[in-house]
Amino acid sequence: MQGVRYDPDDPLAAALAPPPGESAEERAARVRREEEAKRVNDEIDERLREERAAWKRRRSDFKLLLLGQSESGKSTTLKNFQLAFAPKAWQAERASWRAVIQLNLVRSINSILDVLSQEMASSPSTTSPTTSPFMRPTTSQGTNRFDPSTSTSPTDGSSTSSDPDGLQFTNTHALLKLRLVPLRRVEADLKQLIGAATDEVAPDAFGAPAQAADDANGAVLYDGSPARRRPAEFYVRSNQSWREALRSTYQGLGGAASERAAAAHESKLEDATEIIASCAVDMAALWADPVVREVLRRRRMRLELAPGFFLDDIERIATRGYEPSDQDVVRARLRTLGVQEHKLVMERSGVSALATNDVSRDWMIYDVGGSRTSRAAWFPYFDDASAILFLAPISCFDELLQEDRRVNRLEDSFLLWKAIVQSKLLANCILVLFLNKFDLLDKKIQGGVPIRKYLPSFGDRDNNAKVLAHYLHQKFRDQHREYSPQPRRPFYGYVTTAIDTKETTATLAAVRDGILRHNLRKADFV
Repeated sequence: MQGVRYDPDDPLAAALAPPPGESAEERAARVRREEEAKRVNDEIDERLREERAAWKRRRSDFKLLLLGQSESGKSTTLKNFQLAFAPKAWQAERASWRAVIQLNLVRSINSILDVLSQEMASSPSTTSPTTSPFMRPTTSQGTNRFDPSTSTSPTDGSSTSSDPDGLQFTNTHALLKLRLVPLRRVEADLKQLIGAATDEVAPDAFGAPAQAADDANGAVLYDGSPARRRPAEFYVRSNQSWREALRSTYQGLGGAASERAAAAHESKLEDATEIIASCAVDMAALWADPVVREVLRRRRMRLELAPGFFLDDIERIATRGYEPSDQDVVRARLRTLGVQEHKLVMERSGVSALATNDVSRDWMIYDVGGSRTSRAAWFPYFDDASAILFLAPISCFDELLQEDRRVNRLEDSFLLWKAIVQSKLLANCILVLFLNKFDLLDKKIQGGVPIRKYLPSFGDRDNNAKVLAHYLHQKFRDQHREYSPQPRRPFYGYVTTAIDTKETTATLAAVRDGILRHNLRKADFV
């Protein structure tokens, strides 16, 4: 290159110097080669910068997987994480759950009406009394006041509709069915508003067809029959932003088009709320009716043990000014299909001193489907997982998988836990076990269910929920010790009731701090 002098004693200068006697064509070719080499070098540098940035993001985003069979409490646990560690974000979306809670309530009532209709259709029809034994006389304002003390079947010789087993149906039941018909439309409108999703199948009341043997129907009892199966459950897909849509409706967010859509949604929500409030007395009467309770008992339908149960809260929820409480949102049930990805940014006000650094403040939480057909999707998420929170519902010791009625649900949880513990992909992953739904376990055992009948290895121990929980905790711990690929792997196991927000918050705080200490110890920080 003219005008540039090279020191012959400098080896770098000698390497960069143009060859002696270089022609113009040779020089042009050399410059093109150097420019191409520089372009390739710049691309490599940029790729390295991107990989370093991605590595930093992976370090800063703690990856937690929620695993377990269907209806084990994964979504409820996720809501507890949000409530405990991101309260501001939680408050922002709490109102969007009102429609879900209303849907839970209405769907329970409509399910009862379906069963009542079946029973009444199979009973001989006769003329019934004209006065409802469930209502006080009409007040001056024209409002029927529900009085549980009058909620009994007539015993004054009035004619009724009955069956050979002693069930007696009066015109009160027919009246309640008629007055609660608007709730059918409310259920359809709420489903459309929440996600525009549809039922997987069209079940006939509680008699789900055979092809519905999927996660949608949950579990059945050992002596379950087609009439006792639950119907296919309403769901939304993982890519539906139903919370954002409903939050926009409640808070008036978005542009002109969004405002028009929100106005239409708000009108439907107001109509649904109005109808629900106007049906409150009749819904309470239906749920308190002893004949209805007997029908449910004979069908072995324990709605109080099902997720999304709000029938004991009708007076509070079925009002025009209802606003969900934290506890309501945690208890609400909305089935989702696919993997749910949530970024949890822990707010400083709710994070201990261990979690104030950027590395531990951002958590990516993946709620993975628990049905057998969904479990194949778990494995890609095992890569670079920081921790796994496995939920085993211990209240299902007397239930069978809907997908395979030869398998006990508790046994299925043991098999899943064993597979996760012994996985070499997860050898360096922190495993946390929640023996969940202790409250339902206690209710079930208090109701007289014998543990030994369904769990022979329990032996002659006391038929007690705490004894069973301790027994199962030890069994899961033994599997962890026996099958873990790493010796002396730490075991974190807790007996939980996920709908108990206070208790679960304390448990999650202990889990979080234990995980953080484990990570800091691995990094030689503590």
